[in-house]
Amino acid sequence: MKKGLIILVITFCTGALYVSAFMKENENKFTMEEKESLHQFKMEDLYGNEFDFSQLKGKKVMLVNTASKCGLTPQYELLQELYDTYKDRNFVIVGFPANNFGGQEPGTHSEIASFCKENYGVTFPMMGKISVKGDDMHELYKFLTNASRNGVQDSKVAWNFQKYLIDENGYYVDVKSPKTLPNDAEIISWIEE
Repeated sequence: MKKGLIILVITFCTGALYVSAFMKENENKFTMEEKESLHQFKMEDLYGNEFDFSQLKGKKVMLVNTASKCGLTPQYELLQELYDTYKDRNFVIVGFPANNFGGQEPGTHSEIASFCKENYGVTFPMMGKISVKGDDMHELYKFLTNASRNGVQDSKVAWNFQKYLIDENGYYVDVKSPKTLPNDAEIISWIEE
């Protein structure tokens, strides 16, 4: 009986030492790796130009998937007002037209650009049309929706005009539902802090 107890204790101690060493090794590896950031992405804007997100270093960013034929489309007006108010205070909005919900963004890049400019005077950066869910989800949205990549939380894009908040270092902060207005008090507070 004592032999069994000693073997159990030795096995337990060896296991504990192994686990402890394994955790220490992984802990060091994690701190040495660079956390994923919005700044690592590049994509094409509505006009066919490359947009390098590293140019947004030092700015807080709101990323919004948009659509021209949605009940929430009037949020473009509030987004533009927010952008106009804070664009000179290290804040930017980036729009991502997407046709994932009810076919509500069927237009071409030039049609989307004209719609945004003519109806809402949009001047914040608008990217080329992408997919924000499903098998063809854009890599940037994979980053936004996966805790294993953004380091904060998993999420699903529920509908058009969902808002992701990114800090000055390109790191994920939070997600706001499509029905949360761009000028919501929590968003304003975050921009101004």
